[in-house]
Amino acid sequence: MDVVLVVEDSKSMQRILRRLFESGGLEVRIASNGIAGLESYQQQRPSAVVLDLKLPDLPGTELCRAFKADKASLPIVVVSAITDVIDKVLLLELGADDYVTKPFSPKELLARVRRAIRRCEPNPRDFTNVAMKPIQHEFLTFGDVQIDFTGMEATRAGKPLALVLPEFELLKVFSGSPGRVFSREELLNAVCGYKHYQDYPATRVVDNYILRIRQKLEPDPARPRYFLTMRGVGYKFKSSCQR
Repeated sequence: MDVVLVVEDSKSMQRILRRLFESGGLEVRIASNGIAGLESYQQQRPSAVVLDLKLPDLPGTELCRAFKADKASLPIVVVSAITDVIDKVLLLELGADDYVTKPFSPKELLARVRRAIRRCEPNPRDFTNVAMKPIQHEFLTFGDVQIDFTGMEATRAGKPLALVLPEFELLKVFSGSPGRVFSREELLNAVCGYKHYQDYPATRVVDNYILRIRQKLEPDPARPRYFLTMRGVGYKFKSSCQR
């Protein structure tokens, strides 16, 4: 089984990426800072690395340089909220194979990691005869919407929806406590990569994501049925079975 080393200090992002890659049949190892990432890599060479740029102890650029110096063919996919073109060019010059900017589509990231692994394999394998361990999927269903948190997929009336990681994570929080009122600060902490939003008011970030969720999942976004505003407090999710 291919092993993906995830070097990321955000706990919420760690949880999301673990679910995402394990649902895709990959083994996942997590490192919370640059030094731990380097130690994990030295203990067992992974099939690919998913690397954040802003890391404690050792910058992501230096970690990328160290990995490539040891094994030039190692697939490295950088995941970061940094959007500066200069940073992207620098990382590609250091040998990074791909660069994904937060927020992003989970299926897109999984596809890019798989593609990077296949591209770097000298003899691509035939996966048709590989026995896959059954995975128990976790779902949220309301109205004509179905959310698969394990496979990071969503449908409405049977048609696929494009959700980004923060939207999945907010829905996961709501699904765990239907009817509970969450403050904006609580919801902000659930947004993957929230550390990159520290310079912005919680109201702006959370309100924008709730607006997008309503536009995608509510029958009438202007009159929400499921994702309700609690004025002066925050938001709550009301499932179709609740009164």
